[in-house]
Amino acid sequence: MPKTVITYGTFDLFHVGHLNILKRLKEKGDRLIVAVSTDEFNAVKGKKPIVPFEQRIEIVRAIKYVDMAIPEDNWEQKRTDVDKYDVDVFGIGEDWKGKFDDLEDKVEVYYLPRTDGISTTELKRVLSNFDEVKVEALKGTLDTLSQIVKELS
Repeated sequence: MPKTVITYGTFDLFHVGHLNILKRLKEKGDRLIVAVSTDEFNAVKGKKPIVPFEQRIEIVRAIKYVDMAIPEDNWEQKRTDVDKYDVDVFGIGEDWKGKFDDLEDKVEVYYLPRTDGISTTELKRVLSNFDEVKVEALKGTLDTLSQIVKELS
């Protein structure tokens, strides 16, 4: 009997960690549904994605492991989606460990390990260090180097 797997996430700044979790989840069933959090729901969760929802869901839909991508609008949706899509397995990153154990009355629940060395939070932290002053200083340095190369040529 075919197994349907579902997961949820923001999938902002899509990276190899996201890809790895989708690949591992696809291996747990025959069909993978990915619910991508809308910008409005992310605001409720206190998150501000860099990439807009329509682009994030388009990226997720293009991943070969994903059979269907749907919007996630609220916390309660997880329980209703399990019934709506006849889900057998719920999987999500281990940073949510224990938060969705209440779904175990309906589905198998898996918390998957993160990919070492990569996270959206860390990417955002690194990017936030590139403020306008530093970017302008970097541009100035590159312009100076370019001028020196021209003079030496």
